[in-house]
Amino acid sequence: MRVLTDLSESRDFLKRLHAGPDKSLSPKVAAGIEKVFGEPLSLSDAVARILHDVRSKGDAALFDYLRRIDGLSSGSLEVPQAALTDALSQIPDSVAESLRFAAGRIEEYQAELSRHTIRDFSSNGLGQRVTALDRVGLYVPGGTAVYPSTVLMTAIPARVAGVREIILVTPPRPDGSIAPVVLAAAAIAGVDRVFAIGGAQAIAALAYGTETIPAVDKVFGPGNIFVQTAKRMVFGIVGVDTIQGPTEAVTIADEHVSPAWCAADILAQAEHDPDSVSILITDSPSLADRVQTQLSDLRQRSDRLDILTRSMDANGAIIVTDTIEQAIDLANLYAPEHLCLMVNNADSYIDLVRNAGALFIGDHSPHVLGDYVAGPSHALPTAGAARYSSALGVNDFLKSTSIISLSEEDSAALLPHGIEIARQEGFDSHARSLEVRTAQHSLGRSRD
Repeated sequence: MRVLTDLSESRDFLKRLHAGPDKSLSPKVAAGIEKVFGEPLSLSDAVARILHDVRSKGDAALFDYLRRIDGLSSGSLEVPQAALTDALSQIPDSVAESLRFAAGRIEEYQAELSRHTIRDFSSNGLGQRVTALDRVGLYVPGGTAVYPSTVLMTAIPARVAGVREIILVTPPRPDGSIAPVVLAAAAIAGVDRVFAIGGAQAIAALAYGTETIPAVDKVFGPGNIFVQTAKRMVFGIVGVDTIQGPTEAVTIADEHVSPAWCAADILAQAEHDPDSVSILITDSPSLADRVQTQLSDLRQRSDRLDILTRSMDANGAIIVTDTIEQAIDLANLYAPEHLCLMVNNADSYIDLVRNAGALFIGDHSPHVLGDYVAGPSHALPTAGAARYSSALGVNDFLKSTSIISLSEEDSAALLPHGIEIARQEGFDSHARSLEVRTAQHSLGRSRD
């Protein structure tokens, strides 16, 4: 893991990370595309072809891609609703208890958030009506991995917001099934329908609809480069939450922090995948040295040593600054998904933080708790998007409609100003639309 002590060099390193990982396809992915399509294609061309096929052929295209990509020749797209409740009895009681515990905290947080969110209002003929989306699609990565936490973190905010129908799509396992723990989480979270389909083809199904999978109003959830590229391409036909990049965590720590805790948090972030970003910024050269030692010891115990090594070599760093204020300035520049303040009097630094998807304050608030059970959704902005966007919450599942209901008197007072602006913009018909009403108002007054 590189150690940086020069402020300018540290800024340059963080700016380079903003560009994200190398966008060129790995040989393995390129070979996979060629195998599926029978010819070499770029990522965007491959995804565009999948979207076109699903849009034009519906379920037939989904089954075709299940065969070509997942190696599944038969099966049903939809998981029976009874399988969700049955899954609760298939998983260990301790797991079910932890899922329910996490769900309770997530729901409690989202309910509190809803009490502080946008509301209906009406004043002087103007107002706003807030309604939930009718139907949303949640993408949960799967196949070789399981993410019940992502089910809870995306479905529960939708349910609290009042979404009428929650659709979940997730890749099937090699035998065509969905992991029981994922189905159990879907049951706990109140998901309405689950479909065993993944990749760009799942995003296409949610955007366009097929004979089996209904089109949704907005798509949410993380996924690989095929999923994110598909989300980008269908935006406008359907809403999307954001385009997720690799996960990120920045820890700001001072001399008082346990180097073992600090190193453990770094490794927890780095083990996600080789593109994940894990950075420690400290004003203590001594802590930097001790954390390096701990990292060397702890990483050897991991079952994911290869991923840890690739992630830390490519995107990891320990940055030494003169002050904690400088450290926070660097964090604001990078705008990380997770920002941990492990410093004395951490509360006193909160107001200096401007850009972070989630802020973890103090030694006892590790970002891993945020991944699972703290309460706020772990669906967070990445790749610098924390500069302008927020964590997933009930607001993402709501939309507002402006209400204009003017009295005759209020309308009459607005008309002359609207006419003047319309004339300045060169829209004569706009102006006449208002002028005919001005004439009617004048006629009404003369009769009085």
